[in-house]
Amino acid sequence: MSTPGQLAHFAINANDIPRAQAFYSNVFGWTFESWGPPGFFLIRNKPDGEVRAAMQQRREIVSGVAMRGFECTIAVADIHATESAIKANGGKIVMPVSTIPTVGKLLFFEDPEGNIAGAMQYD
Repeated sequence: MSTPGQLAHFAINANDIPRAQAFYSNVFGWTFESWGPPGFFLIRNKPDGEVRAAMQQRREIVSGVAMRGFECTIAVADIHATESAIKANGGKIVMPVSTIPTVGKLLFFEDPEGNIAGAMQYD
C-alpha cells in the first residue's frame, strides 16, 4: 500500500509495445506481465524502495523541444554500459553523460517510441 503523497506508479506510452518491451528488457533487465485490458502490462523493475523527486524549471533536453510530462530517471550500475545498450537497442542519446558533483553521472536518452528519460549512475 502506498503512503499518500508518495510516487506510486509510472507508465511508459508506446505505439509498438513489443519493440518498447524489448528495449527496456535489453537495456535495464525489466520484465513485463500482461494485466488488465489488452495492451496493458505491469513492469517488473526491481525498485530499491526509494524514489528521489525534484521540481525544477522547465527545460529543453532536446534543443527546441520543451520537456513535457514527468521527467523520469532510472538508476543504473554502469552509465557507459547503459549508454552502449541504449544505442545497441534502437535508442539514441539526447544528452551525453555529464557529472553532477556529489550525485553521479547522468545521461538522457530517447527510446524507440520517442519517450525521453534519464539514466543515472549514482555515487
